[in-house]
Amino acid sequence: EDVDIPSRRVLITGATGLLGRAVFKEFNGNNWNAVGCGYRRAQPRFEQINLLDSIAVHDIIHDFQPHVIVHCAAERRPDVVESQPDAASQLNVAASANLAKEAAGVGAFLIYISTDYVFDGTSPPYKETDVPNPLNLYGKTKLEGEKAVLENNEETAVLRIPVLYGEVERLEESAVTVMFDKVQFSNKSANMDHWQQRFPTNVKDVAAVCRQLAEKRMLDPSIKGTFHWSGNEQMTKYEMACAIADAFNLPSSHLRPITDSPVVGALRPKNAQLDCSKLEMLGIGQRTPFRAGIRESLWPFLVDKRWRQTVFH
Repeated sequence: EDVDIPSRRVLITGATGLLGRAVFKEFNGNNWNAVGCGYRRAQPRFEQINLLDSIAVHDIIHDFQPHVIVHCAAERRPDVVESQPDAASQLNVAASANLAKEAAGVGAFLIYISTDYVFDGTSPPYKETDVPNPLNLYGKTKLEGEKAVLENNEETAVLRIPVLYGEVERLEESAVTVMFDKVQFSNKSANMDHWQQRFPTNVKDVAAVCRQLAEKRMLDPSIKGTFHWSGNEQMTKYEMACAIADAFNLPSSHLRPITDSPVVGALRPKNAQLDCSKLEMLGIGQRTPFRAGIRESLWPFLVDKRWRQTVFH
C-alpha cells in the first residue's frame, strides 16, 4: 500500500549525536520527512556521510532537495578542540561553510547550531547583538563557523545554545549526565565545580525550537540571522549534581563545592547566560524543568533501581 510521505523535507547532520537524535525524532514525529546523516555511528538508521567530503555532501543535498537543514554535527568538546585544532576547524568551520553553500544552491533554510561559548562570560545575559569574545578555541571555531555560514548563505539561522543534556546512550555524551556516577557512588567524596554558572538545556527543547523555527520560516522568509535558546535554571555543576541526587533520593553530602576557577583544560566563561527574548517574542520555545528532564534522562543508568522503583513508577 502507499505510504504517505510528508512533503516537507529536513536533513539533519550529526543525527547520531545527543542533539541530532532529538532533532531527528522531533521532525520525524511532526509530519516532516526527515533524513539524518552521521559518520562513525550512522548505519543502519542514518545515511553515512563524511561532511569533509564535499562531493558526498553535494550529492545528498541535491538528491534529497531538503527545505531545511539542521546542522548539529560539530566537535563540541573544548579540551578535544585544544588538542586537535586542525580537525576541529575542518569540521566546525570548513564543513559548515560548504554546507551553507550547498543549502543556498537548493534554496534550503540552514539552521547552524552554535554555542554560548562565543561569549567571554563577563557581562551576561547576552543578546544576539552583543559582541562575541570567545575564551577558548572551541568558542573561536564555532564563531568562525557562524561567520562562514552567514557569508556563504545569508538566509541562514544561527542558533546559539548552552550545555545540553537529554536521553544519552552513554553518560559521557553530556557534561551534565557524566556526573551521575560521582553522584551515585557516595562512598568517596567528589569535587564539583561551583564557579562556572551554567544553564542546562534539554535537547528535546532545542529540537522543538529548531522545528518551530523551521515551520515559522516556511511561512515568513524574514526569519533568519542569529537566535539564542537556553534553559532558564542557573546552576553550577555542583548544584546540578545536588539536584540530580535530590531527583533520585540519593545522598549529596559527599559532593564538595569547589569555588575557584578551574586551572586545567580550556578556559571557560564564568557566566555566558543567553538572553532568549528574541525567540520568545516570535512565540518560539519550550522548557523542560531540570529535575523532570534529568530524571527521565538518567533513570536507565540508576545502579540500584530496587528501592526507588516505588518512588517514580
